[in-house]
Amino acid sequence: MQIINRFGPLVGRILIALIFVMSGFGKITGFAGTVGYIASQGLPLPQLAAIAAIIVELGGGLMVIVGWKARWAAAAMFIFTAMAAFIFHAYWAAPAEQVQNQMIHFMKNISMMGGLLYVVVHGSGALSLDKGNASK
Repeated sequence: MQIINRFGPLVGRILIALIFVMSGFGKITGFAGTVGYIASQGLPLPQLAAIAAIIVELGGGLMVIVGWKARWAAAAMFIFTAMAAFIFHAYWAAPAEQVQNQMIHFMKNISMMGGLLYVVVHGSGALSLDKGNASK
């Protein structure tokens, strides 16, 4: 049990943040496509929105992984993920053939928000740059 208590928070941070890091990197390598997708949802300033998404996903994800200001990064990622769920995965407004896929993505985002909220509440743990300090 001691090994889980010691390494569990680190492994958990890696698992919850990995999807964000990969997605942020994908937005950099496919920037034009990302901007186009954001624009297709009718959002203003899609280039700035894409840059903000990269900062939150890649920057926040790396911060959570290393445990540096992890609570703040996880809080930003929580808000970002909630917005993405309601803007990009609104299954209740999707065409019938897309409802199931969009519902899965929506629920995935809700689940990720649960993991991020856990980091916000409990911090990053001992194996982190924050070293589990509640004030970080």
